[in-house]
Amino acid sequence: MARGISVDLELNFEKRYRLIREIIETLVLTVLMFLIIQMAIQNFNIDGMSMEPTLHNGELMIVDKWSYAFHAPARGDIIVFVAPPNPSQDYVKRVIGLPGDVISIQNTTISINGKVLREPYIAPENQGNPYSSFVDRVIPANTFFVLGDNRNGSSDSRAWGCVPRGNIIGRGALIYWPFGQNNLGLLPSATSTFENLPAPPTHLPADASTCPVQNGVPASAPVALQSQSQGGIQTGLLLIAPSISVASRRRPTAKAKV
Repeated sequence: MARGISVDLELNFEKRYRLIREIIETLVLTVLMFLIIQMAIQNFNIDGMSMEPTLHNGELMIVDKWSYAFHAPARGDIIVFVAPPNPSQDYVKRVIGLPGDVISIQNTTISINGKVLREPYIAPENQGNPYSSFVDRVIPANTFFVLGDNRNGSSDSRAWGCVPRGNIIGRGALIYWPFGQNNLGLLPSATSTFENLPAPPTHLPADASTCPVQNGVPASAPVALQSQSQGGIQTGLLLIAPSISVASRRRPTAKAKV
């Protein structure tokens, strides 16, 4: 009888041990998944109308913070970055020019390395240029020329210059809320718009100027790695369903500045 009780106690102890071990393993795996997701993606709230009609005010967007660790931003990418004119805010714009490109803007006509750019994602009612025209502006190394799709209502590189690569948080990947918007889902690619552009000239025009750069974030401390949790509901969702949730950071709103 005593031996039977002893065996039962041993079995109960083994069951409890396995249960505790499984709970610990699950918690460790959840934390690891949380950290991986936090490093890879992030959600942003679109605030403003400077990216109309591509992005709408109040939409929630997932930003890929990982891919730019392996390759540079490309023309046509929609990026979120620390705003050079106001480092306390994040902006969302479209990459138009790459390092070394020579940009000219005459009214609403944009030329890259001497070729006029045709942009199908610009709505006629949003076309415009409230800023001064310029010719032959060179994009410095490790910076990017960005514009809002709403050209008549966007604070962008026409106003304050080029974006340093260290300011870039990530690439806009998809819109996931609210339902019913005309662009819910993956953001459309604009690669074809920028195909067959000439290479940057080897000899710059005599009157060429350099795109100004201000308030760059040091490359040794990329913003994408300076994230903190909002806590509350989003963190709970990440722990419960990390496959569909997104990590948060110190400034959760990407400003589509108007």
